[in-house]
Amino acid sequence: MKSKAFSWVVLLFALVSASPAFAALITYTATLDGPSESPVNASPGTGSASVDIDTVLNTMRVQASFSGLLGNTTASHIHAPTAVAGTGTAGIATTTPTFTGFPLGVTAGSYDHLFDLTLVSSYNPSFITAHGGTVASAEIDLLAYLADGKAYFNIHTNVFPGGEIRGFLTSTSVPEPSTMLLLGSGIIVLIGSRKKFNK
Repeated sequence: MKSKAFSWVVLLFALVSASPAFAALITYTATLDGPSESPVNASPGTGSASVDIDTVLNTMRVQASFSGLLGNTTASHIHAPTAVAGTGTAGIATTTPTFTGFPLGVTAGSYDHLFDLTLVSSYNPSFITAHGGTVASAEIDLLAYLADGKAYFNIHTNVFPGGEIRGFLTSTSVPEPSTMLLLGSGIIVLIGSRKKFNK
């Protein structure tokens, strides 16, 4: 009887580990403001950014909204890696001179774009060169820097060329429903098995 319960636990673990939903989508978010810039500034501008990484489809969806900037937007990127998580500065990792289709020449706006992480055009060419020389190696490193908290979202303006508002991207992902269902089923099996063994 114990071996049967153990088999169920092993099967459950295998299903959870193999489930595409288990690690397919990772979400990173950032709150953007002047005090988070380096150097710090007193811009009244604020914003938010969300970056969804699909590790199965190799895509990166970038969404942002911002308002109240002192200057007109000139560019926006993800910078990485900083030497220490949550602080410092780094070079541009994503598209140059700016995100594809990012609203320029404005003090407020919103953005939503899906990038294919298998394409050269999704990265700064110098980032690819410095991180293995291939798109595949650049993708691996970018995802690692996001996971380590060493990547930040920056919006540049003509008043603050180095960046008017920024924020470090942090993971907000939670297990997806299918994963939670499998884990819940496993707990029920374990509780039921324990009750049988205790009789």
